[in-house]
Amino acid sequence: MSGLLAKKPLQSALGEAKGDHLRRVLGPWALTALGIGAIIGSGIFVTTGKAANQIAGPALMISYVLAGLTCLFAALCYAEFAAMTPVAGSAYTYAYTTLGEIFAWIIGWDLILEYAVGASTVATGWSAYFSNFLTLFPPDWGLTVPAALNESPLAYKDGKFVATDGVINLPAVLIILALTGVLMKGIKESANLNAVMVAIKVGAVLFVILVGMVFVNPANWDDFAPYGWTGINVFGYQVLGEHRGDQPIGMIAGAAIIFFAYIGFDAVSTQAEESKNPQRDMPIGIIGSLVICTVLYIAVVIVLTGMVRYDQLDTKAAVSEAFAQVGMKWAKSLIGAAALAGLTSVLLVMLLGSARVLMAMSRDGLLPPFFSAIHPGFKTPCKGTAVVGLGVALMAGLLPLDALLEMTNIGTLFAFAVVSGAVLVMRYSNPDAPRPFRCPLVPIVPGMGVLACLLLMLSLPAHNWYRLFGWMAIGLVVYFGYGRGHSVLGRRSSPAG
Repeated sequence: MSGLLAKKPLQSALGEAKGDHLRRVLGPWALTALGIGAIIGSGIFVTTGKAANQIAGPALMISYVLAGLTCLFAALCYAEFAAMTPVAGSAYTYAYTTLGEIFAWIIGWDLILEYAVGASTVATGWSAYFSNFLTLFPPDWGLTVPAALNESPLAYKDGKFVATDGVINLPAVLIILALTGVLMKGIKESANLNAVMVAIKVGAVLFVILVGMVFVNPANWDDFAPYGWTGINVFGYQVLGEHRGDQPIGMIAGAAIIFFAYIGFDAVSTQAEESKNPQRDMPIGIIGSLVICTVLYIAVVIVLTGMVRYDQLDTKAAVSEAFAQVGMKWAKSLIGAAALAGLTSVLLVMLLGSARVLMAMSRDGLLPPFFSAIHPGFKTPCKGTAVVGLGVALMAGLLPLDALLEMTNIGTLFAFAVVSGAVLVMRYSNPDAPRPFRCPLVPIVPGMGVLACLLLMLSLPAHNWYRLFGWMAIGLVVYFGYGRGHSVLGRRSSPAG
């Protein structure tokens, strides 16, 4: 391992050409806002209702505590690496500097799927809220989306795809393309737009908590854990708890499902190269956004399950429908508008993170240089961002929400587990490396990070594992077919290099 580190500095290859770097314009508050922008949204507005209704019941509030602790362990590890290697790339870069190129490729390939599928999932949820929001206007205004242009041509039932009457989810496609244009223009413009969206949705979340408290009925929590406290399986074989079909149910299973809500803090680490003072600002942005969002998530679940009995929560728009059920139908429009803002900011940061991971892999020669080409004026990876936007728009337009959601969590947990393990490797292999921020209580914190991620991975349906293995197999074909032969590290270490 020490030989590898001697060949590979504590940074991903940045490119030798002048001007091949991103613009450093983000301070600690902007980074924290990016994290909040990516975290708050889907967890509250998309997944909470289904998870409480069908998987965990009121115990979902404990699920969020478990998921938040898992993320905190990983976040402390992320913060150490982000301060040490202030370049774009997130977990990919950290794996490259500690575990070597092949492991870095696996993580990078996994992150591409994580961000792209995550963005597609959120875009599909955004489309549903957008269509619902249009119904609040008078019918004679004609503000409706035709049914065929508001639904994907496929539905996902019992693990299989079936045809629908839809043609394409057009609102999802259009919002992705619009945000792709903003990201191509510049990071400062993107951060400013995100800050506005974050302010709107945090205000709405505080409204939900403070106003919803008035309608809380403690009797709704009497059956606190109706599906049990576990929900662990190994490749589909039940170990602890119960199943519904191939879906584990229970508190731990709830944490695995809603983990999707937390993947945003990982996106903060992809902005290290655009941070003004990454050694100080990155740990603030990563940990600060995670703590704030975890507190808000738990408070929202407490209020929602107290307002409405868990088995009566709407599985698609739980927040707005909960207020309608207690007689505050006027709040539906307010929450709907905030949901649109919230999901827009999540989309923005996910698209941003995906393009930055592609750029880092391209700089190391593992993907074509097309993905790391920096626009001379905008100082953004325009070409790679455009490819990401088009790919995500295609998935969001043609695939259903349920299928997209199930593909995301396991990849995120896998990346978090590797980063946590990489801190242990780095402390052993390179103990004297400068660490502006140090993960505390090593090896306990990173060790708990690995174990907690594995626990949640084993609480997901078996087909999630099969899809992960399938995607990794495709990735290895690409690596050995292109990446290994074009690797910057490989050329440097060869006799000719």
